[in-house]
Amino acid sequence: MSNFYEERATMIAAGDLQEFVPFGRDHCKHHPNALNLQLRQLQPASELWSSDGAAGLVGSLQEVTIHEKQKESWQLRKGVSEIGEEVDYDEELYVAGNMVIWSKGSKSQALAVYKAFTVDSPVQQALWCDFIISQDKSEKSYSSHEVEKCICILQSSCINMHSIEGKDYIASLPFQVANVWPTKYGLLFERSTSSHEVPPGPPREPLPTVFSMLHPLDEITPLVCKSGSLFGSSRVQYVVDQAMKIVFLNIDPSIVMTYDTVQNVHSVWTLRRVRAEEENVVLKFSEQGGTPQNVATSSSLTAHLRSLSKGDSPVASPFQNYSSIHSQSRSASSPSLHSRSPSISNMAALSRAHSPALGVHSFSGVQRFSLSGHNQSPKRHSISHSPNSNSNGSFLAPETEPIVPELCIDHLWTETITNLREKNSQASKVFITSDLCGQKFLCFLVESQLQLRCVKFQESNDKTQLIFGSVTNVHAKDAAPVEKIDTMLVLEGSGNLVLYTGVVRVGKVFIPGLPAPSLTMSSTMPRPSTPLDSVSTPKPLSKLLGSLDEVVLLSPVPELRDSSKLHDSLYNEDCTFQQFGTYIHSIRDPVHNRVTLELSNGSMVRITIPEIAISELVQTCLQAIKFILPKEIAVQMLVKWYNVHSAPGGPSYHSEWSLFVICLMNMMGYNTDRLAWTRNFDFEGSLSPVIAPKKARPSETGSDDDWEYLLNSDYHQNVESHLLNRSLCLSSLEVSRVKDEDFSQNLSLDSSTLLFTHIPAIFFVLHLVYEELKLNTLMGEGIRSLVDLLVQLARDLHLGPYVDHYYRDYPTLVRTTGQVCTIDQGQTGFMHHPSFFTSEPPSIYQWVSSCLKGEGVPPYPYLPGICERSRLVVLSIALYILGDESSVSDDSSKYLSKITIAPQKAQAEQEENRFSFRHSTSVSSLAERLVVWMTSVGFTLRDLETLPFGIALPIRDAVYHCREQPASDWPEAVCLLIGRQDLSKQACEGNLPRGKSSVTQVLSSDVPSGTETEEEDDGMNDMNHEVMSLIWSEDLRVQDVRRLLQSAHPVRVNVVQYPELSDHEFIEEKENRLLQLCQRTMALPVGRGMFTLFSYHPVPTEPLPIPKLNLTGRAPPRNTTVDLNSGNIDVPPNMTSWASFHNGVAAGLKIAPASQIDSAWIVYNKPKHAELANEYAGFLMALGLNGHLTKLATLNIHDYLTKGHEMTSIGLLLGVSAAKLGTMDMSVTRLLSIHIPALLPPTSTELDVPHNVQVAAVVGIGLVYQGTAHRHTAEVLLAEIGRPPGPEMEYCTDRESYSLAAGLALGMVCLGHGSNLIGMSDLNVPEQLYQYMVGGHRRFQAGTHRERHKSPSYQIKEGDTINVDVTCPGATLALAMIYLKTNNRSIADWLRAPDTMYLLDFVKPEFLLLRTLARCLILWDDILPNSKWVDSNVPQIIRENSISLSEIELPCSEDLNLETLSQAHVCIIAGACLSLGFRFAGSENLSAFNCLHKFAKDFMTYLSAPNASITGPYNLETCLSVVLLSLAMVMAGSGNLKVLQLCRFLHMKTGGEMNYGFHLAHHMALGLLFLGGGRYSLSTSNSSIAALLCALYPHFPAHSTDNRYHLQALRHLYVLAAEPRLLVPVDVDTNTPCYALLEVTYKGTQWYEQTKEELMAPTLLPELHLLKQIKVKGPRYWELLIDLSKGTQHLKSILSKDGVLYVKLRAGQLSYKEDPMGWQSLLAQTVANRNSEARAFKPETISAFTSDPALLSFAEYFCKPTVNMGQKQEILDLFSSVLYECVTQETPEMLPAYIAMDQAIRRLGRREMSETSELCQIKLVLEFFSSRSHQERLQNHPKRGLFMNSEFLPVVKCTIDNTLDQWLQAGGDMCVHAYLSGQPCEESQLSMLACFLVYHSVPTPRHLPPLGLEGSTSFAELLFKFKQLKMPVRALLRLAPLLLGNPQPMVM
Repeated sequence: MSNFYEERATMIAAGDLQEFVPFGRDHCKHHPNALNLQLRQLQPASELWSSDGAAGLVGSLQEVTIHEKQKESWQLRKGVSEIGEEVDYDEELYVAGNMVIWSKGSKSQALAVYKAFTVDSPVQQALWCDFIISQDKSEKSYSSHEVEKCICILQSSCINMHSIEGKDYIASLPFQVANVWPTKYGLLFERSTSSHEVPPGPPREPLPTVFSMLHPLDEITPLVCKSGSLFGSSRVQYVVDQAMKIVFLNIDPSIVMTYDTVQNVHSVWTLRRVRAEEENVVLKFSEQGGTPQNVATSSSLTAHLRSLSKGDSPVASPFQNYSSIHSQSRSASSPSLHSRSPSISNMAALSRAHSPALGVHSFSGVQRFSLSGHNQSPKRHSISHSPNSNSNGSFLAPETEPIVPELCIDHLWTETITNLREKNSQASKVFITSDLCGQKFLCFLVESQLQLRCVKFQESNDKTQLIFGSVTNVHAKDAAPVEKIDTMLVLEGSGNLVLYTGVVRVGKVFIPGLPAPSLTMSSTMPRPSTPLDSVSTPKPLSKLLGSLDEVVLLSPVPELRDSSKLHDSLYNEDCTFQQFGTYIHSIRDPVHNRVTLELSNGSMVRITIPEIAISELVQTCLQAIKFILPKEIAVQMLVKWYNVHSAPGGPSYHSEWSLFVICLMNMMGYNTDRLAWTRNFDFEGSLSPVIAPKKARPSETGSDDDWEYLLNSDYHQNVESHLLNRSLCLSSLEVSRVKDEDFSQNLSLDSSTLLFTHIPAIFFVLHLVYEELKLNTLMGEGIRSLVDLLVQLARDLHLGPYVDHYYRDYPTLVRTTGQVCTIDQGQTGFMHHPSFFTSEPPSIYQWVSSCLKGEGVPPYPYLPGICERSRLVVLSIALYILGDESSVSDDSSKYLSKITIAPQKAQAEQEENRFSFRHSTSVSSLAERLVVWMTSVGFTLRDLETLPFGIALPIRDAVYHCREQPASDWPEAVCLLIGRQDLSKQACEGNLPRGKSSVTQVLSSDVPSGTETEEEDDGMNDMNHEVMSLIWSEDLRVQDVRRLLQSAHPVRVNVVQYPELSDHEFIEEKENRLLQLCQRTMALPVGRGMFTLFSYHPVPTEPLPIPKLNLTGRAPPRNTTVDLNSGNIDVPPNMTSWASFHNGVAAGLKIAPASQIDSAWIVYNKPKHAELANEYAGFLMALGLNGHLTKLATLNIHDYLTKGHEMTSIGLLLGVSAAKLGTMDMSVTRLLSIHIPALLPPTSTELDVPHNVQVAAVVGIGLVYQGTAHRHTAEVLLAEIGRPPGPEMEYCTDRESYSLAAGLALGMVCLGHGSNLIGMSDLNVPEQLYQYMVGGHRRFQAGTHRERHKSPSYQIKEGDTINVDVTCPGATLALAMIYLKTNNRSIADWLRAPDTMYLLDFVKPEFLLLRTLARCLILWDDILPNSKWVDSNVPQIIRENSISLSEIELPCSEDLNLETLSQAHVCIIAGACLSLGFRFAGSENLSAFNCLHKFAKDFMTYLSAPNASITGPYNLETCLSVVLLSLAMVMAGSGNLKVLQLCRFLHMKTGGEMNYGFHLAHHMALGLLFLGGGRYSLSTSNSSIAALLCALYPHFPAHSTDNRYHLQALRHLYVLAAEPRLLVPVDVDTNTPCYALLEVTYKGTQWYEQTKEELMAPTLLPELHLLKQIKVKGPRYWELLIDLSKGTQHLKSILSKDGVLYVKLRAGQLSYKEDPMGWQSLLAQTVANRNSEARAFKPETISAFTSDPALLSFAEYFCKPTVNMGQKQEILDLFSSVLYECVTQETPEMLPAYIAMDQAIRRLGRREMSETSELCQIKLVLEFFSSRSHQERLQNHPKRGLFMNSEFLPVVKCTIDNTLDQWLQAGGDMCVHAYLSGQPCEESQLSMLACFLVYHSVPTPRHLPPLGLEGSTSFAELLFKFKQLKMPVRALLRLAPLLLGNPQPMVM
């Protein structure tokens, strides 16, 4: 059996044997497949994509029977996760019959079907493909564009594509497809060529055979090939060779492998985009020599093609042949080799942007290739023309432009042609694999010759092409790549499975549970029938079986390493694989490191190939060694290691390192069995191939060896040196000396081994790995393991400095003496000493230390890709301490020397490019540069936490800097690194959590006790109460507003029944009173819409709840219902139609613009009942205002308009126009024009459009063309202002509102253009408007509509003068808008109020209001917020003679009309107030508020004055409403209490003059005051002012159906002026809104200097264009600055996402809610009593200062005193004060560093330092704080808090000095002396000596001056000698006594 063991030693055990069944197979059985039948019956025969031509039931029945014995196929790939993180599972695509099943899953995740597809005809192929969505066709756009992941299903006549997002495409195929391949760019199709397609004769061109499709909506285009220069120069042509078959296609690199069936060779091509020049070459060829017959002949060919694609078998027909030959025999042409481009039918004009997804029927697909006469293939002659195919020829378009090819294949390599090629040597399997050193191979399996041919290829230096090498043949029956570990599995002909890496054989794979083929062939061993028992079997059999179970039948459970357990499990598992007849038949589906084996008996097994190494340490070492060795040797080394590691029953995680050391040292030539420390490795019972296999059988008795083994173990030595052991005085046992005799003679190395010559190189890279691991605090155990190996190598190479270096790091591990293996002097010559090898050990700590001290440093060596931490630390220190900015951006060679062996140049450069640092953000200081750079190379907070604290300190210092003043636009990763979660959360998202929190709040606060909760919803339930309760925390004003604005509950009708009233009269009385109250109820929805603006995100599956408009009442005392429909009183008809419209708008405006809404949902909301149509009309208008109507399909819009419902048309037209504001959208213009007679051609039929719809359409035109100054539109609108009533009285009703609408629209079109109206000077716009305003003769109408306006009206006598009463308002407002903010005095003077009594009599008072308003808007900058300015608008005559309304007797004067004067007076003042409202809209300007509030109060008193009748109550009410609206505009969104009181007072007035219009105005004011629940405010941009002018037009409707002067729907346009300006601070830890102090800086203007203002957020911000910056101020929250001078985009996006600004509480602070005055904060308490104990604060109180759970637990467990403390009290106090320090200085991350320093000092004091790394760190900390760069920073920022406590560091320093000095005095000096003179010193002192050397940076003995130590006589001489050694003076002082020979040390 001996050879058997050797075989086994190189075997590799595969793990995890599982039976494999494709998951889809099982799922198919249960899939409802019979449904196909019913589906197919329903479809008309013509629509089936039937494959056999016989459509209908018969065809489908045939198919169903096939299902029983269907063929199945499947493919697996590595799981792809949506997010992009690593996932370890398989995805399977299973095809059977008509079904495709896509499933995912693995061992750890249950298998599950992800999607299943069923199609109509059998699936030929299914595959995954990623399409690129981009219109840009250039090659470089590939990396950036998004991809659409699809699954493609090929059927006989079409291909279905389903994307993950849920889009489905069907493309019909113009030819029969043999094969589909997914590529990097899209799909590649191979046309199937049938046997009777003969190669073409010379006159004809063949058809292309390969086509590409880049996106499901793109054309299928032929592929171009650029062949190599085999025949001279390379040429470009279509791929037409039918002998060429694609056998393989790879995505990255993008290559294609083809097989030529004629020449029997394989070729490789690169697949890429076509370049323009190649495109032209191909297309030019196709244009030459086209003959006239082309058109005639194309149809017959197309017909032929079509018949082919249908799958008809062509039948020869002599007649047809004859006729068709004649039809085209004349078209001879020069025999040209070049192919012609197939020309294209007009179908192809469809681009992917507007092609129908399903519209392409199979015919059109065929037509795309209607080929001209030259391109005919002779196959035409054998076609039977079916009648239908001929008839189709008639609709073929003549040749249009040719199809432009998209992809091209470029020739790379062809295998050499040998004479012995067999006919069919096509590769059956091709894959790309790379070997363990990253060299890539293209392998293809030629099954007929049992050969796997491997071609090595690599990228050229300029990365543009691939270079192929030679071919290596491997004998194989099957093969598959194992990507995860860069190997491949090969199945040899003998049935052995062998693992190869590249072309190097690794070893046989041994599969537990499958018999090895070698055994089964030879022995015919009976299968034992009983479970075996090792004791009872006779000896020989047990021997045989023992070997058997180790070799053949190893348990499938890899954990059972102990062979006694093996027996029990062996035969119990009833495994199908254990019949000895089976062998492996083939390999398939490799994914990651899993692969499926097909066995000869038909079953399948899935196995896992083990990984190269599990532990991180071994992986890193292997990488480093692999990096440094030549490739061939590296591969051999890895192969050996892999064999050892993966042997059956391989090592566990812990012993992997030991195994690695032994394997490595053996390869270097050591005899590890003879080396003391490797001999003691404990393999935990696992077998290693190095140890003889006989150890496998445990003997029952045990032996002495075991005891020896234990004594020699590390464990024993540890126990021996343990303190406890010493204190118990246990004498060490004498280890039997016999063992050690072997070691007394010197060991020597075997120089013939693989790695012997490379020992120095390997040693050096392992040293660098060691330095790298020192930078990771989690790798301590790994470092200690590595030290053993390094010390051994360093000793053997006689590298004293290295041994010394390790000794200083680990004094207890590194004995000064040890076993040395000699290396013959002769052989050292063979050792390869690499150039990078340095005699001084590179030390990262040393390097950093020198930088901090400001000494010059040599570059630090590093291994690219392996020592990434070292690189990071070096560069960040260079940047931050040395201040060299170029270190991270371009040139790091000053600081880093990259270690390379020559051939790997390219790779190293590539590494470098990976880290090119782009300045994405403007970075000012070094700290910011550092932090931004670190995140750009992927350094995270976790990495920072694992750096040792001394190294991390400079980085933490930079982080601390940045945390204080971050920029608001840093990317998320940077904010996370500096610990500002508030900023990182801001960067990644913005919406308030709309979860349970807000809902529960609603429930608790809203339902007053005693009301029925199930009553009607009032439409205001979805407000964000959490935020509103923060804004208005002192009172319940929000509830009050809800009460005032709800219209869903019955009103109280309170009428007293006087004795003289009869019951019937009393009922009438009550109903009349209810009618009065209903005027108010109907006006409420407009205000409610404002209050709830954009506050709700609808659920897409439910319709929007619209609260019903309740017009009933309840009369006390009995609560009887009062109804208007009882018939007792007359109710106006259609009274509620507009009220329900407004109600619909209010409900629709709740929907936030960010909601997800689609066309279907909008239509789904359509009500069933006709009476709700008005509400739906309003709902549509609202959707337009919040921008969602753009999603409504055009089809539905026309559908709604054709219904002819007036309200719906109004809502839709206004909504669509608002949604397309200022876009000049053509389709919307057409839509509107139909409704405006003036925009239709004069000859068109008169459409009967309702008047209100015309008005809405005109305003719509104004909105769509807003600010565009479009000439034609302006001209038409100008004429429309003065539109005459028309001869037949068509336009006589409500003319005023039409004229006003035309004026408003004209104003919007020319908004703010003033005198710069380009190209309109001939229209005389301002003069014409002036005439409309003051009257005069009508001008002769120019333009197209002359005819209409020629004849005068028959009933209205206007003559030829302008009717000013109609045209004045529109013209006035048009002027105001055209000259808005232009400060144009001349125009403004036209609008001045008349100043003589005579002229005043000519102007209506309300026109005076408009004129004053218009004049003030033009003179925008003159508006001042005081009553003096308001009064200055009143002409002198009025001011002198107007009565103050409070006087009793009237001054009498004959020539003055008092009524006129007083009316003019109040209107002018109201106009001025309104303009003041516009000027300061949304600003909450205090003086404007006071001024307007005064006027509002005045008007209230005027109303009750005795002589109010002179002015007229109606005028006074109008003016009061106007002033109230202005007041609400100024205070928009602020919820001001005084304005609310005015609104509430007016809400209660319901009698007298109070009509519907005034209620509307008052409640609009109330709505504006609480706009959007306090989240929105008004803007004063031009477009907003235009919208507000439409909405707040100061003439209010008299009753609810009144649209005479102003269309009521326009009242809602205020939405276009609303903008979100509420900033809500949200605490990032609790995720709840909170208060925070903001400092807002205004830019300077002509009225005020640059000023700062403090606001307590949540608050409405001023308009953004006025601001310079916004800052969240301390001391409670981390500061945060948003700089608006760079642009307002960032802040705008925050505001639009509910204004959420994340803030973070500083440690030690409480929020303003918990502690309004700031008296409970930690700092406040300590200020109160500044005594020494204040520092050690009580740990219980910490919970008040910080919410960080780590700090709280620290306080709980480490700072709480217990009963008998003793000396621990001191530690507790220290911990408490450290905690205090960290919390108050905001550096909780320094807590671990403080504690580590403290612990290190204590350990040093107890003389227990086993490793000196912590001392190094303390030294670095001290050096950092005394470094120059740090001192400079402190001078620049004196305010900045010290990063570590200034009192702590000197104490640390002092303590260490003292401890070491005491040691020196207590005999340490002898030790140091011994060290310096190179003599050994006693063991017990070693660790303290190391501490001394490290702390004082004493140089190694070699470096001491050669003069000898005793030579110096004075300290000065010493100083001089040591100057070059850069040794600190403190240390010299301590060494001086030793060096100068004075026995007593000079202790400082």
